[in-house]
Amino acid sequence: MTTFATDYLAGRRFLVTGASSGIGRATAALLAECGAGITASGRDEERLAAAVAQLPGQGHLTRPQAFDKADEAAAWMKTLIDEHGAFDGVFHAAGVELVRPVRLTKQAQLDEVFGGAVFAAAGLARAAAQKGALKDGGSLVFMSSVAGSAGQSGMSAYSAAKAAVDGMVRSLACEFAPRHIRVNAIAAGAVRTPMHDRLTKGAADDTVDTYRNHHLLGFGEPQDIANAAAFLLGPAGRWITGTTWVVDGGYLCK
Repeated sequence: MTTFATDYLAGRRFLVTGASSGIGRATAALLAECGAGITASGRDEERLAAAVAQLPGQGHLTRPQAFDKADEAAAWMKTLIDEHGAFDGVFHAAGVELVRPVRLTKQAQLDEVFGGAVFAAAGLARAAAQKGALKDGGSLVFMSSVAGSAGQSGMSAYSAAKAAVDGMVRSLACEFAPRHIRVNAIAAGAVRTPMHDRLTKGAADDTVDTYRNHHLLGFGEPQDIANAAAFLLGPAGRWITGTTWVVDGGYLCK
């Protein structure tokens, strides 16, 4: 059962990155349940195909792609637009996690974290800004994190990347406003995804319990973020732009 009407996004097409698992997959499924056509992207071609095969509706596309460079992301999206026409919106969920003390953080790790979260987002925005790429009144939504606002040991690179996303959407919102295209980010708390499982794997039970308890409502589910994304991507979010929407189960207020 979906929170939104099954025709909430009927006739619209969205690009969803990171759609093979976790938040990206849940969001692609919800948008499709609302009547949208999905162009889904992810690194793992097999997992991506399996995810898209389960989407309701017709006309969904799989376009595997690794996201780590702005120029490559922009060129890739331009190719999609040339082949299939303008999008109504983009949800960029692709990215990697990193927990590493700054004394051990090398340029390679910085490039990887910033590549998916910041550089690829900038490239997708650049492509979306071209004439005929994104329909007037459309929406761009980028995944951020509470790590961009709250400090945590071992998260300096990841936190910096997410803070950069938050800053970027504010200026992008100004650039896209003349066409009534909205640009926002979602700052998520801890959500039960494969990425979350990797981060907590091997941690002591009391450590995980403490982390969970810091979220007033406990850990979230991918659907919680998908609901926020669908709201922002669709007509319900028509007057929201330049903001980072916190969806964190109360993490930042504790």
